[in-house]
Amino acid sequence: MEITNRLGSYSDIKNMSIAELYDLCEDLRAFLLTNVSKTGGHLASNLGVVEITVAIHNVFNTINDRLIFDVGHQCYPHKILTGRADKFKNLRNYNGVSGFPDPDESEHDAFISGHASTSVSVALGMARARTAMKKDYSVIALIGDGALTGGLAYEGLSDAGHSEEPLIVILNDNEMSIAENVGGLAMHLSRLRVRRYYLSFKKIYRKTIAKIPFFGKKIDRSLRKMKTGIKEALLPLSMFENMGFVYLGPADGHNIKEVCKLLKTARDMSKPTLIHLVTTKGKGYKFAEENPEIYHGVPCFDIKNGEPSEAPAKSFGTALGEELINLAKKDERICAITAAMQSGTGLDEFAEIFSDRFFDVGIAEGHAVTMAAGLAKQGMKPVCAIYATFIQRAYDMLFHDISLTNQHVVFAVDRAGFVADDGKTHQGVFDVGIFLQMPNFKVLCPSSVSEIKHILHYALYDCNGPVVIRYPRGGCECYATKKASYEPALLREGKDAVLISYGRLIENTMQAAKLLDKQGINVSVIKLIEISDVSVGLLSKLIGEINTIFVIEECVSNGSVASKLALDFSSANLNKQIIPLNLGKAIIPPATVEELMKMFSLDAEGIAKNVLQNPLVNGAD
Repeated sequence: MEITNRLGSYSDIKNMSIAELYDLCEDLRAFLLTNVSKTGGHLASNLGVVEITVAIHNVFNTINDRLIFDVGHQCYPHKILTGRADKFKNLRNYNGVSGFPDPDESEHDAFISGHASTSVSVALGMARARTAMKKDYSVIALIGDGALTGGLAYEGLSDAGHSEEPLIVILNDNEMSIAENVGGLAMHLSRLRVRRYYLSFKKIYRKTIAKIPFFGKKIDRSLRKMKTGIKEALLPLSMFENMGFVYLGPADGHNIKEVCKLLKTARDMSKPTLIHLVTTKGKGYKFAEENPEIYHGVPCFDIKNGEPSEAPAKSFGTALGEELINLAKKDERICAITAAMQSGTGLDEFAEIFSDRFFDVGIAEGHAVTMAAGLAKQGMKPVCAIYATFIQRAYDMLFHDISLTNQHVVFAVDRAGFVADDGKTHQGVFDVGIFLQMPNFKVLCPSSVSEIKHILHYALYDCNGPVVIRYPRGGCECYATKKASYEPALLREGKDAVLISYGRLIENTMQAAKLLDKQGINVSVIKLIEISDVSVGLLSKLIGEINTIFVIEECVSNGSVASKLALDFSSANLNKQIIPLNLGKAIIPPATVEELMKMFSLDAEGIAKNVLQNPLVNGAD
């Protein structure tokens, strides 16, 4: 699949005129809209970086030069330009092109990047490696203003600015992350944007003085003090300059000629240089420009009207947001926190109704967790809603600020388990191990959207310490617990083996039990809602004399419920064979949830096959 007949090979972009580069940008936008409307994906961010990406590839060669994306969901134009256009019909699907940079996919992808605020640190490491090994290549970090709400970005910037290592940081300033940027950094960038007026004045000044014969240089020297005064009056010294960077900008990130010029200037400076480019998220598509948050990540949609092809079903996050509103109307202590995930975690309406009790801290998960601890310590009831893959970034804060002090914070952990499409960087398969090792944490896993209401009430009013409610993206209704009981529940009684599971895997587990019936194997099925403190005594009563127990989970093996139960049964001197059915130490590729369930034998057929083939069940030698 070709995006354009203008680009025969990657090297052709080096020889294009500015006009041809603009035409290429239009072709890229058309290609993005056509394909993403059919596959879904990150749209607004990619439309916004088209000119920047084209300019980068015009000036640099990413086979040798190292381009590091921050977050990386804006890498689609880069992937298209580097020979992967034909795979976009399977964007974010198994054996298709990943939605994030991946060195395993192409030599043009310098580093994996699915989480924010990492690019400058990686870039500095690569720059220092280049110097130590006496190599010759450029290092470029492309970071958005949203990623600058994360603390790691400042650690990298502080070190890089004073390192004297030649590297280029491109700040893509679109005033958005996933949601609108918040905080002092956004205000600082807003003030810096006035620099464009100063720089325009500077260009006029230079052209005018240069035309004066004989006296031009003398006038220039005499006016320098005036120029410095004007600069100091109009331009506050940027924090980037204070950190040691040469600061260039702000400039129009959609002006290819200007961007190419700035890139070449930065390259030739051989110093830590930051280029500040102002862009429009969703550029070139009306609906995305008007609603960049909605079009950040989209399902399949109709290009003509921007409407999704299918209406989404009610999700766990939506249900939690609705119930949180109901409870907050009665209790002024309830507040909600998120980290640039307001819409994705179902908190849009809560934010509108309770704006004084809603806190979006930007891409700063560690700060969100520790702030929640402070709120709880002073008597509030914070609900902190963060995706499972991003809560990993707050590991130390969860331990030091929540667990050790036993603060009553409720964590709504969305996108738990398999996450469709986004691949290895966005899977919620590690948080079980994180939370189960933390003292004082109670972890609850609803298997049905309808369970959210009573589980949230229980977490807020019947628990004292930290509580996690973890659930997958989207919604499901399977074997709901209607009463507020969180002890293990026997859904099905058998005699040959026991299947234990939780969350949405209850559905697959029950279906597997039916398939096993047809093979003459009769199994019990036990559903867990609380996975953090399972009573061995109660579980033993439900299991009875059966010694073979399969624990079925959407998580990695280390720190799983299976490993916890094996230890608990052993400690209680109960002779039970615990057989884990989980992901082991697997890396998860981009695919649909259904494909991933089948791939890792967690669909009904895979579970049944594993049970049937186990010699403890079928009696084989």
